[in-house]
Amino acid sequence: MNRPVLLVIAHGSRDPRHAATVQALVRRAGALRPGLRVETAFLDFNLPSVPGVLDRLAADGVREVVALPLLLTRAFHAKADIPAVLRQAPPSLSIRQAEVLGPSPLLIAAVERRLYEAGLTPADKSATGVVLASAGSTDPEAIAVIAETARELRRTGWCSVRPAFASASLPRTEDAVWSLRTEPGVRRVAVAPYVIAPGRLPDRIAAGAAGADVLADVLGPSPELARLLLERYDGARAVRRPVARTA
Repeated sequence: MNRPVLLVIAHGSRDPRHAATVQALVRRAGALRPGLRVETAFLDFNLPSVPGVLDRLAADGVREVVALPLLLTRAFHAKADIPAVLRQAPPSLSIRQAEVLGPSPLLIAAVERRLYEAGLTPADKSATGVVLASAGSTDPEAIAVIAETARELRRTGWCSVRPAFASASLPRTEDAVWSLRTEPGVRRVAVAPYVIAPGRLPDRIAAGAAGADVLADVLGPSPELARLLLERYDGARAVRRPVARTA
């Protein structure tokens, strides 16, 4: 039986590191599922575009597509931008939109992986405060998910975890760092960027981490994220609800 194509849709960035990181993550996910056709498209700034990839898939005779937003929270892009562009796809394509990546225990595991790669160990948890620094959003649902993710990370044993944002919301990374310095039991502060790929906002997070003891890397092509892409793909395949088309 032919499987639907997995189309990973990223936002895009003028920073070339962004697209390179997205492509590395998608390649890693594809390597975990031999025989699955996996494509990448961008909403803005980078090529290939979403309409361009959808047209190519239709020309190749593809009938089914699972469109996966490469987003950590369900905010404007997942609710509006991506559904709008998918509704304009060639009529021969049956498209299902997968859920965004977060929340998920695999994301917590990816954050911890990056913290350990930055030099921390499980033994450091009880004396380390972590700033979970995301890009930011004006969407209350997205903000609530980041706050809950910080609580879930705290439950794994870190002394304290505080959410922070590079834009749109408060507190900023640097303010969360200094706030953690005053908390009882916190002997070191680490900043964990809760973003997938490098770019302008991740660079702002890094600048705000100047007062921290440890700065972890972005989530990037971690094995946990690669597995999560396939988990969301499988979930969308199980729900046979195609994207509604424009009348």
